[in-house]
Amino acid sequence: MVASSRMAEFSIEQARDFYDRFGRKQDWQAFYENPATQALLDHGAFADAHRVIEFGCGTGRFARCLLRDYLPADASYLGVDVSRTMVQLAQRRLAPWAGRAEIRLSDGRTAIQEPDASADRFVSTYVFDLLSTLQIEDVLRQAHRLLRPEGLLCLVSLTYGHSFLGRLVCSAWQSVHAYSPKIVGGCRPIDLTKFVGWGWRVSYLDTVSSFGITSQLLIAARAES
Repeated sequence: MVASSRMAEFSIEQARDFYDRFGRKQDWQAFYENPATQALLDHGAFADAHRVIEFGCGTGRFARCLLRDYLPADASYLGVDVSRTMVQLAQRRLAPWAGRAEIRLSDGRTAIQEPDASADRFVSTYVFDLLSTLQIEDVLRQAHRLLRPEGLLCLVSLTYGHSFLGRLVCSAWQSVHAYSPKIVGGCRPIDLTKFVGWGWRVSYLDTVSSFGITSQLLIAARAES
């Protein structure tokens, strides 16, 4: 994992600026993101969810799949993102579900202004890998607070490659990140299991590789303290 001192070089303001400019190009990453997010959809039991909160909703691509194909008709969705461009794109993409889906612009803080134990699923895909260790811990505390006792934490992140190609791509990615995090949007490979410990019971863990880019899926139940 890249040291936190290096992570400090990619601030919330830099992330907002990068993703405001990156905008719709985010969907170009579907070639390696889709296999992992599809696996999350397959294993996240979303048909049983009535309230989903997504931290870092991006362009709304994952949310559209949820609302169109997986969530019950009475389920509601809240997505938050630090980028104004992403929020606008997500709002347009989710317009057919405007009565059930809300997108909020975040001020960069990890706090989400929603009642305790109000969500069935807390989702974040390809966001933890651009956060610092302290930010990840803060988001997990928020997730634990927001989820109902039977709720599920559903995460996808870049992670370390295991095959020869995966290790090669991972090493190159880490080198670029060490040189300048903004080139890769602040993202770097991480191991989600290093963060999801006390307060969670991991029920599903897997890795998916596409074109040498490896993603980690983790689903965990909210454990009572």
